[in-house]
Amino acid sequence: MTRDEFDAFCKSLPATTNVIQWGNASVWKVGGKIFAVCSSWGEGAHPKVSFKCSDISYSLLTQQEGLIPAPYLARAKWVQMEQENALSDKDLKAYVEAAHKIIAAKLTKKQQKDLGLAD
Repeated sequence: MTRDEFDAFCKSLPATTNVIQWGNASVWKVGGKIFAVCSSWGEGAHPKVSFKCSDISYSLLTQQEGLIPAPYLARAKWVQMEQENALSDKDLKAYVEAAHKIIAAKLTKKQQKDLGLAD
């Protein structure tokens, strides 16, 4: 998945915002809280995607080749896709969508309602 494809997918999720920070990282948030990051450093470098995941997914994914505990965020159960194509685009989208749901669920009920994420 290219960075543009990643950004388009994250933009399609409900109530998301995007900022470019930490150099040139595309940081995606819901309710002001980060759920996924895409960074690529240097010319021709493939994008490295990091995302929040459940405890079970974290345990499984960090044992898979090409995926590592995300630098600075591992203690919060974040994973980074170090190698291009370590996950299929379909699987990556599913994990990013799950990350969005995990973070959105941690927002207050008022925030969820204000963002149109709850009734």
